[in-house]
Amino acid sequence: DCERCQCHSEDKHTAILYTLLSQNRKHSRGGRSPAHQRCLCHQRRTVCLRTPHVTCQAASNVLVKTISFMKNLPAFYLLPREDQLLLLDSCWVPLFLLGLVQEMVTFEVMETPAPSMLKKILLDGQSKQQEPERTQPTLAAVQRLQCCLNTFWKLDLSPKEYAYLKGAILFNPDIPGLRASLYIESLQQEAQRALHEVLQPLHPEDHGRFARILLISSTLKSIPPTLITDLFFRPVIGNTDIVDLIVEMLYEITDRQLAP
Repeated sequence: DCERCQCHSEDKHTAILYTLLSQNRKHSRGGRSPAHQRCLCHQRRTVCLRTPHVTCQAASNVLVKTISFMKNLPAFYLLPREDQLLLLDSCWVPLFLLGLVQEMVTFEVMETPAPSMLKKILLDGQSKQQEPERTQPTLAAVQRLQCCLNTFWKLDLSPKEYAYLKGAILFNPDIPGLRASLYIESLQQEAQRALHEVLQPLHPEDHGRFARILLISSTLKSIPPTLITDLFFRPVIGNTDIVDLIVEMLYEITDRQLAP
């Protein structure tokens, strides 16, 4: 539910327009109470990248570097292929987000143009045989993502901290179905130990930094893959499955860029 709905204040005209256009839909579906009608408040509106060509290219470069990080880990290739795929599917988003932070990739969003919403309303029932419309991120979801990235930027991690933290994230023994979970757990512990050791000379007086880094890194896992895909990659790859593309990049393609 929206914390503070603006549908009847600054969005008054839009709300009235939506009410008029949706009358037929309301009656055809047996009617819905105002509480179940679409909320038009600011936070729930869908958004897209303000400069997609620039941001998608930057995101593409980060994804390539993320895959290269995995390729350069011998311990990763010693794992069974099934475990590699499970780790990849589970960890590519937090690793990619760490890459955005490390590369200082910033982005802005803007509200999805209103005609998209009107088209969906006006043509409802006429486009059932067409492909489903692509989902769009909400402003609230993007703001949560940006807040997460900003929190990491404040940590000001060194290159070694990034490297060991990526290892600790990648080698996650808690993923269901892993065949070599004990070995993966030892790899995670090794990465965490190395991270802890590198912190002492870099931040000798900050005794809580290690725990704070691990705590903040756990928030990366709360960012849904669909948000990252729809925001950064859907404008480039269309309906292609992003995980299939990453697997192809990891095992078959070298130095490949995501082409617009």
